[in-house]
Amino acid sequence: MPTEQVPTQVLPKKPLISFIVTTYNTPVEMLADCLDSITCLSLSNSDREIIIVDDGSDPPAITVLTDIQDDIIYIRQPNKGPSEARNMGIKAATGTYIQFIDGDDMLLRGAYEHCIDIVRYQSPDMVVFNFTNSSVTETPFSFDGPMTGTSYMHNNNLRGSVWTYVFRRNILGDLRFTSGQNYCEDEEFTARLVLRAEKLIATDAHAYYYRLHSESLTGSRTPRKVMTRLTNHFDTICRLHYIGERLPEAAKMAMRRRVAQLSMDYLYNTARLTHSIDKLNEATGKLRELGLFPLPDKHYTAKYSLFRRLVNYKAGRYLLLLMTAK
Repeated sequence: MPTEQVPTQVLPKKPLISFIVTTYNTPVEMLADCLDSITCLSLSNSDREIIIVDDGSDPPAITVLTDIQDDIIYIRQPNKGPSEARNMGIKAATGTYIQFIDGDDMLLRGAYEHCIDIVRYQSPDMVVFNFTNSSVTETPFSFDGPMTGTSYMHNNNLRGSVWTYVFRRNILGDLRFTSGQNYCEDEEFTARLVLRAEKLIATDAHAYYYRLHSESLTGSRTPRKVMTRLTNHFDTICRLHYIGERLPEAAKMAMRRRVAQLSMDYLYNTARLTHSIDKLNEATGKLRELGLFPLPDKHYTAKYSLFRRLVNYKAGRYLLLLMTAK
């Protein structure tokens, strides 16, 4: 008696890359350019997943996406800020890799195709690339690695912007963006993410086009937003310092470099954005309480060494204010 054959279930193919696009009142033309820069890549519909997280735009972004609504996953939520929007995108993503994009920016095709090739043929945990403020860029064909994320962070200044990495989704684990943080939300996330990469490849490809405009969050300098930005920056330093001191020795040393770099940036931005010696002295005092000031006597870069010598003295802090004056 013949046996009954059970049909084999064919599972859908997992996308190679999930592109998580976050948007909040993004100009229509910019959002369209952003999406075009994804759809023009050499990825089939089954190899890419475009997730748009609308963080409470008014009007909803879907009203201008009718032409491509069948090719995207659209998620709308009340305005909660970039951290929660990205966390929502992570929750929805099914791709092997994740690429974050802000809705007002673009991927540069030639350079980003180089990153895709690295993903396809090297199978890394993470590819690190550059951003640019120009829409014209050369396409490189070289890369460094593989190396561990710990080694990379120990020997290089880390780029905090999360959109300069394409990374394997399964290295995330339970890592998510800190809720309620509108500035420096990338800095904590990327430092912790890089340390999870066992196979990292770095390329000098300028694959991401960062377009600063009048409505950009980082472009605003109202007193309230300046203080929020500096507070978020300091809180990030505190969390990374706490996390770093509890890591294994090699990762601890790598994180110390990152914390020192962020501390330098924090003091520089305090001077640049407030032009106040009192605020700058207050900032050095807060770092001193954590044991992070004076800045560590390390030769990370020539810029770091020069800044350290400048900011560690009262006269140098006054000079820093003059150098950063409008």
